Amino acid sequence: MTTKTLEPLDPLDPLIHVPARLRILVTLAALNAGDTLSFTRLQNMLNLTPGNLITHLRKLEDAAYLTSEKNGDGAGSTTTVALTTRGRAALDAYTEALRDLLGGLAS
Repeated sequence: MTTKTLEPLDPLDPLIHVPARLRILVTLAALNAGDTLSFTRLQNMLNLTPGNLITHLRKLEDAAYLTSEKNGDGAGSTTTVALTTRGRAALDAYTEALRDLLGGLAS
C-alpha cells in the first residue's frame, strides 16, 4: 500500500459513489468487525471479473477503506479482504448524506 496523507472524509465520497465500490463496501460492512471474505467469494457474490475487482479493491485500499492479505504462494494462495474502521466510517457518512438528500425530497 502506498503511504500518503489521508484527507478528511467527504460525506458524498466520489470513491464510494462508483457502483461496484459501493457494493464492495456494503458487502464487507455486513460482516462482523474483523471478519474477512476471500477474494474469490467476494468476486462471486458481486459477479465481477477478477481484473475489475482488483482495480476497485486497490482504490479502496489506497484510501484505507479496506485491507487485503495474501496467504500462500501460487495456486494454493488465498487473498482475504476486510473493511477497516475508516472504511466503515466513510460508508456510514455516505449513507447518512444520502438519507439527508432523500429526506429533503419528502417535503
